[in-house]
Parts: sequence; structure tokens; C-alpha cells
Amino acid sequence: MNWPTRSEWLYSFKCFAASMLALYVALKAGLPRPFWAMMTAYIVANPLAGAVRSKAVYRLGGTFLGAAASVLLVPRLAHAPALLTLALGLWVGLCLHISLLDRTPRSYVFMLAGYTAALIGFPSVDRPDQLFDNALARVEEIGVGIVCATVVHSLVLPTALTAPLLGLLDRSLGHARTWMGDLLARAPQADAPGRQAGTATLAADRQRLAADITQLRILSTHVPFDTGHLRWTEGALREMQDRLAALTPALSAAEDRLQALEEAEGGLAADVAELLQAVSDWLARPAEAQAATWPALQARLDALGAQDDQPVQPVQPGRGDWSRALRISLAVRLGELLQGWRACAALRTEIDAGLQGTATASPPRPTLGARVLHRDHGMAALSALAAVLAIGICSFVWVQTAWLSGSVAAMMSAIFCCFFASMDDPVPAITGFLKATAWSLPIGALYVLVLLPLVHDFGMLVLVCAPVFLVLGCLAARPASAGTGMAMTMGVAGSLALGDTATLDLPYFLNSNLSLLAGIVVAALVTRLVRTVGSDVVARRLRRAAWRELAEQAGATRAAPDDGRAVRSLDRIGLLAPRIAQTDPATRDDTARAALRELRVGADIAVLQQQREAAADAALPALLQGIAQGFRQWSLSGPQPWPEALRQALDGALAAALQTAASATGHRAQVTALVGLRRNLFPQAPAELGGPRLTQEHSA
Repeated sequence: MNWPTRSEWLYSFKCFAASMLALYVALKAGLPRPFWAMMTAYIVANPLAGAVRSKAVYRLGGTFLGAAASVLLVPRLAHAPALLTLALGLWVGLCLHISLLDRTPRSYVFMLAGYTAALIGFPSVDRPDQLFDNALARVEEIGVGIVCATVVHSLVLPTALTAPLLGLLDRSLGHARTWMGDLLARAPQADAPGRQAGTATLAADRQRLAADITQLRILSTHVPFDTGHLRWTEGALREMQDRLAALTPALSAAEDRLQALEEAEGGLAADVAELLQAVSDWLARPAEAQAATWPALQARLDALGAQDDQPVQPVQPGRGDWSRALRISLAVRLGELLQGWRACAALRTEIDAGLQGTATASPPRPTLGARVLHRDHGMAALSALAAVLAIGICSFVWVQTAWLSGSVAAMMSAIFCCFFASMDDPVPAITGFLKATAWSLPIGALYVLVLLPLVHDFGMLVLVCAPVFLVLGCLAARPASAGTGMAMTMGVAGSLALGDTATLDLPYFLNSNLSLLAGIVVAALVTRLVRTVGSDVVARRLRRAAWRELAEQAGATRAAPDDGRAVRSLDRIGLLAPRIAQTDPATRDDTARAALRELRVGADIAVLQQQREAAADAALPALLQGIAQGFRQWSLSGPQPWPEALRQALDGALAAALQTAASATGHRAQVTALVGLRRNLFPQAPAELGGPRLTQEHSA
């Protein structure tokens, strides 16, 4: 094992200084369990100062909410201990459910509100007269720890969020640029092996960008609490995240249209290859040259797929019409892509100007933030149920055996069911924490039974605590050992915090720590029986959620703006990526491509919903209802082949759209959406148009 680095030592020293400051203040204030303040300082610690401040605010809010809940519940149900423990368990479950639906650092408020009520309420079940004093002391101790940690991490060599966040932002832009470069570098005539290599490269580009966008959206929730100037650019940062999210469907669609043109024409034709080269040359120019040459490039994009100046004649379905439709769709998607890229570049410049204190020319538009991320109510309900059952089992054993420290087991089961509930399989993490806690017990016993009784002043206490906590802080700062280091730190600090300064003896230590371990064991067992699912199950739930959303979108009777759909779809792709990595390699890339196809389908449906009111007949409404019915069936019984009648309807609508003047913006958007649906729903369809249009009776 390598020696700790300078940054790891610095982080450990700051954590230790904050914990000792909190302990000193708590001791001076005469709080009954001052080591709670010390432990809280470690809990809210983070290498980034902005994350410490946000976590501190959320933890303080959750502590007040949990204390208020315990004060409301315990006095009213003190005469019925069984009912009181049930009420506390249900409160923990409710807060955990809400917490899991908000996949941002804000969820900490609700999670903490749940198990804080357990920490305060369970020890007061048989002593309700001491409830308010316990609740007040706990809030004060936790508040002292939070304030001390925030002060130390904000003032002593603070690590700003600027470097990691801007690094992630630039990495996302780099991955988007790499995807565009790989896309534009497609050879005009590619054999099968070369195409396979290109497909693998593009698949990696897709997964990297989707993961970056979700990480960026979650990390940016700390921006308002940052210690640097980054918080003044929050609006531009959030708008840029939305712009980056919008690049993905355009990139994916352009990639698909190029593949379709290669399949339809045996390779990329000269006009398409020349356009790709022009786009590539434009991207290589500096920003000023891009702005100057953009009108000319836009004109070339608009000209791709346009008819000659001959009078428009009815076009019969066929291979030539399909190639023309593909060109129009490619040009529209490339135009959207390049417009989005220009907006991202302008916002990145605006962010740099904001960091230097320069005012922006215009305020950013309202942005989506993280409120549109994917939510799984079913898994959240299962996690809440596991917490309630674990608390109920521990409480039953505690009451039936009259175990002196049995309340600790109920508290620990609540905490550990909450901490790891966001994982597909929380049991390995819980058992890992259990092992680290068991390893920390001898150290805790050494402090409680041997060292602390010998301490006579605060300076000696600092010297006694320093060796162990500084080493454990370095372990917690290193990603490879962060879990073990944090678990052992909490184990030692928890051994001190479980007793007050007047009850640090062997029987109390053994009772409380055995109860602590029992609570962790029960949390692991109940979680394994009720909550644990495989990665394949979670992936399947993500896909079904996407299908339900597509069915609702296509089945809507009128176009409803939903800017969050693309972000939510990208978030699902980001969640899918690590899970499909554990599946069969033969189907892994197919699953990733299918998720991107569904993202593009949503964008195409949105366009057709906007066009349906202007449609001259019932073709578009009937087509959308057929798509809604299909995705509704998928969400119930899994993917099934789409009916041939739907493909014929798409061909008919596309043939009709191609007869409209090629210069009309609405025409090109409608053609693009219909081509996208045909490619995404029928990727193996022949490279020609044909077949009768679908009527309302056929789609029913």
C-alpha cells in the first residue's frame, strides 16, 4: 500500500481539526454526548468545500425535521410502545421513499429526517419524559459538528468545485466532439470489418457522453454552495447541461442516417461525403471563422435533398424517394447538431467570463436542473418496506427480551437500510461496513476502557485521538479505501458517541456495540430478502419506464411541451450503462443502441405531435395512436415486432410529406421525424417506400 499523498494528509488534518473543534465546543457547552459532534464533523466532510457546505445545510435541515417528528410522535404514543415503534418505522420508510425519488444531494434532507427520528425516538420509548431534552441535545450536538466542519473546510485551504466541475464539463464537450469527429470521419466506402470497428468506437462515444451528462447534472447541485466564483455562473452551467443533453439525440440520429444511406446506396454518395467534409472543416475553424461561414454551411445543409427547380410532381414510392428522405433527415439533424454545438461553445465562453467577474450579455433562460431525472417508485417502495421490516424485527426482539441497549439495534437497522438503499444490491456494502465496524471495536474498546479514563485535559484528549483518526482520515480520502476508512472512523467515533461521559464502562460498551452489530446484521438479512435485485432487473425496469413514457407521449391528444423528456431519457441511458456492462457481451451493445433508438423516437414523436394539428387528414393522429398502442404493449409484455401495417402507414405519410415544397421548414421537420420513426421502429425495413397508408380502423 502506498503512503498517503499530500492532499490525503491535508484532507485528514482538516477533518481531524474540525472534529476536535466540535468536540471542544460540545464539551464546553456541557452537552451530554459530545462525541456526537465529533462524529458529525466526519460525516459531513468532503474533499470539496462546496459539497461540505451543501451537505451541512441539508443535514441541519434533516436533523430539525427528524427531531420535530420525534417530538410529535413519542409523547402521543408513549403509552403504546408497539404502536410507537411502528410509527417511527413508518416515518423512516416514508422519508426514505421520498429521498430515493430525489437523486440529488438534496435527498439527504429526507433520509436524515427519517433516521434522526429513530436516533432520538427509540431511546425515548421507555423514557418519554426525557424526549425533549434528548432531541434538543442531539440537535445541538449535530449542529455544532456541522458548523465546525463547515468553518474549517471553508476557511482552511478550501478546495473549490471549479476545477472538478469544469474538468467534467470540458470532458463532456470533448466526448461530444470526439463523437462528432468519429461520425464525420466515416469512409465513403466501408467494408464489413471496418464498419464493425467504427460501430464499436461510436458505441463507446455514446456511453461516455451519457454518463458524463448525468454526473455533471448531479455534481452541479453543489454549485450554489461553492466557495469560489463558480456560483455566479450557475445559470449558464445549467443551460449548458441542457444543451449537451440535446446533442445526444441529434448525434445518434445523424449516425443512423449515415448508416441507412450506406445501406441504401452501397456507400456514401459524393454529395453526402462532400457535405460531411464541409462540416468537418467548419468544426476545425476557430469560433470567429465558424460564425462568419455559418450561413454558407447552413445553405448547403438546406440544399441537401432538395428537388430541382422543376415543378413539383407527385412522387411515387420507391428507392429514390427513400434516399432523398434520408438526405433531408441527415441535413436537419446535422443542422440541429451544429446549432447546439455553437450554443455550447458560446456558453462555455460565457462561463469563463463569469469566473473572471465579467457580466453576461443576457440572463440565461430557465433550465431543467435535476428535477427531471428518472424516478423508480417501485424500487423506492421496496426499500422503504425493507427499512420498516428491519426496524420492526429489531424492535420486537428489543421489547420481548427487555434488552437494555436494544434500541441501538433498531437505530442501526434504520441507518443502514437508508445509507445503501440506492444500490441494486446493498448487501455487500452493508456487510463490508459490518466487517469494518467489527475491526474497529477493539480500537473503540481501547479508547473507552483504557485511554479516556486517563485523560485529564483537552490537550491530552487531542493527542490520544490524533494517531488513529489521522490515519483513518487518510484511508477515507483515498477512493480505493474510502469505504473501509469511513466505516472504521464511524465505528470508533460511534463507540464513543453511544455512551455519555458518565456511562463509559465495560457492560455498557459491550451491550451497546453488540446491539449495534445486531442491527447491521438484521438490516443486511432483511435487505437481501426484500430489496436486493439483479442489475438485469433494474435495466429491465428502466426500459419499461421509457416505453411507458413513449406510449403516453404518442397517445396524447395534443402536443404538450416536455423539455425534460430528453434529459430523463439520457439519464436512463447513463443508469443503464453500468448495468448492461454486467450482462452478456453478445447483447450488451444491442441494449445500448435500443435505448438510444427510444431516445430518438421520443424526439420524433414530439415533432409529429406539433404537426398533427396542421395535418390535412387523420394520417398522423392514427399513426401516433398505433405507436402508442405498440409501446403500451411493450411495457406490459416486453418487446414485440411492430405490425407491418404500421410500416406501410409510415411509408404513406412519408411519401405524402415528400410532395410538399422542399423549402418549407415544417416539411423538412416532418420528413425527418417520419424517417426517424421508420428507421427506429423498422431498422430492417427495405430501402424503398411503398404500401397503403394506415387508417384509423387499422390502428385501432
